[in-house]
Formats: sequence, C-alpha cells, structure tokens
Amino acid sequence: MTQRRSTDELRALAAEGERLLNAANRPGGTEADAAEVAAWAARTFPGTLAVACSMADAVLPHVIAEQAPGVDVLFLDTGYHFAETYGTRNQVEHELDVTIVDVLPALTVAEQDAQYGPKLHDRDPAACCRMRKVEPLKAALAGYEAWVTGVRREEGPTRADTPLVTFDEQFGLVKLNPLAAWSFDDVLGYATDRRVPVNLLLSDGYPSIGCEPCTKRVAPGDDPRAGRWAGFAKTECGLHP
Repeated sequence: MTQRRSTDELRALAAEGERLLNAANRPGGTEADAAEVAAWAARTFPGTLAVACSMADAVLPHVIAEQAPGVDVLFLDTGYHFAETYGTRNQVEHELDVTIVDVLPALTVAEQDAQYGPKLHDRDPAACCRMRKVEPLKAALAGYEAWVTGVRREEGPTRADTPLVTFDEQFGLVKLNPLAAWSFDDVLGYATDRRVPVNLLLSDGYPSIGCEPCTKRVAPGDDPRAGRWAGFAKTECGLHP
C-alpha cells in the first residue's frame, strides 16, 4: 500500500474535494454525480482507497470499481449477519472487479458472550456495535487515506445533510459519499440496469439491512431505518455519527 499522507494533507484534500464537487462551485449549480466523485477519489487516492459495504447491494463497489478496478471492499463480518448478506458478499467477490477484505472483531461471538453475557445486542446495542463494528473498522482503515460509504440523504433525518466529501474526524481520513443524493429507487435501478448483485432481503421488507438480531422488517412508507434497533432510541451503529 502507498505511504499514507499526514492528517493535515488529508484535511486539505478533503477541502479540495468539497470545493471541486460541491454544487456551489460548479457550472449550473449542480453537485458532482457518483461517477465524478468516484473518478476524483481514484485519481486522488491511488492504492489508499477503501469502500465500506454492508452487502445490502453491490452498487457502491460497482460505481467505485468502474474508476478504480480491484479496489479494496471492506466487509464488517460481525458474526451476526443474515445468511442472505453472506450470500451477497460471496456473489460480489466473484462477480465484481474488487478485492474483498473481511474485517473481524477482536472477539468471536462466543468469546463476547462469555465475557459480557449472551445477547449483548439486546441489552446494550451501542456496546455491541462499538466492539463488532466501530473498533474493527477503525483498525482496518488505519492504513488507508480515504473511505467510501453508501450513506444516502433520504435514509433519515440523521443523514439528510450528508456531504459528498468531508474529513472524517472519528477515523482520521477522508470520507466520500458518492451516492448521497440517490434515492432507494435510484439504487435499485442502477443494480437492475447493470445486473449488480442485490441482497434478497431488500425485496422482502428490509430497506436497511444490518445484523440479524437488530434488524426488523419495515412497514411500507415508514422511515427506511425504522427496522434497525427497534425499541431503542439508537438510530446509528456509530460508523456515521
């Protein structure tokens, strides 16, 4: 992997990306589309770019791989995923020009149960997410300069102001959200047009897919993330504060 630039250099690159891709600084006042964001990321972070993918679909890896073939795709293997999610992960590995990197927690599910008690996710989902998602991803991202996420503004109030590019203070690197302006239908349309793998649960009432114990079906018209951590005030796992 290419030598990682300093935090100050990465902050400057994030500011440059915001300037180049933001609607206010572009002809016609329209922000850059996903392909333009991906192209900028590929040019700016060759060999130091990672895509985070929950395997709800493979649209984001496909968009980035079009500009950065072989890009690393980080899959947070929490040990709690639906069988359909693992199936999508395997399909992505075989069908897309990407490199799947499985990111594992420090403890197996059995080890966590022994140390903290069974079903921690039912008692303290924030702690479970921290140990099985946030801390492993932070460690995995340490060698990269930028990460790409599939966060979209329409997913809920906490994501409504998602920028295309920013500096991620939590992880200390540039964060790109090329699909920020996309709708759920845009995602499905792209997947259909390009025959990109899609998690079967998306067509079974799960517009937002996380770990199986903490994800429920969502009623038509409800917030797409209403099925995540149902019964708790929690709406985010901690990766996107």
